[in-house]
Amino acid sequence: MALHLSRAVSDGLRRTLTKTGGLLFVGFLIVQLGTQATINTAVASLLPAGPGTQLGPSAGLVLPVSGTAAFALFCVLLVCSAAFFAVIARAIVQPLDEISTMPADATRRLGRTTFAVLVGGTVVSVSVFVGTLFLIVPGLFLATSFLFILFTIAAEDRGVIGGLKRSWALAGGSRLRLLALVVMATVFGGVVGGLAPLFSLLGLSVAGEVMTAVVTAGFMTPYYGILAASYLQLRGDLGGAKHGSPNPSDAAGVPEL
Repeated sequence: MALHLSRAVSDGLRRTLTKTGGLLFVGFLIVQLGTQATINTAVASLLPAGPGTQLGPSAGLVLPVSGTAAFALFCVLLVCSAAFFAVIARAIVQPLDEISTMPADATRRLGRTTFAVLVGGTVVSVSVFVGTLFLIVPGLFLATSFLFILFTIAAEDRGVIGGLKRSWALAGGSRLRLLALVVMATVFGGVVGGLAPLFSLLGLSVAGEVMTAVVTAGFMTPYYGILAASYLQLRGDLGGAKHGSPNPSDAAGVPEL
């Protein structure tokens, strides 16, 4: 079925203005701040010691740990964030009257799902990056086609390949409308990425990174709500999913063997 974008936006915003949406905002904020701090710390540890490389306000958010510890924390954060977003994906696609409570099976097969989300996300990121190198258009096409990878893996209990195929099938016929969502996120990322260095020039790196994290979380939370609503609409489940299907169907509704 074709995507009704205005309906997806209104439904997505309603899903965002719930307890689950609040948890999603907090999760985005923690991931943003944690990622920035661990990367800053790891990079700073690689710089030669000297007056010009001492950690200070211009270094941004840093942790009082070694570079090796910061890298280990980054890896832990990466795994924990994949698990968190998998659980939130299962919660945010519930019917609206149940969305403020976690589904009873929110953590089902969480280890397997977390691994699939990490691998699937990496595959999509690399594919989009490589596609972008070829005149940008292939990258946008792939980003649009795999826009629902988190939901197809987490909400439908699919593996990496199955999740990619399912996302591709759901996006078929609505790629132009979905492209608007991809472009919106791309433009937002470009604007925020362009403003952040200005704080560094003013010696306000920490304030700039905190501001960037808050603004990014404020944008990405309703954005993911809209993605969830679009996913539900395209799979023909306007009321929301009750739970993941142990025997998922393809885009035509035929059970996958």
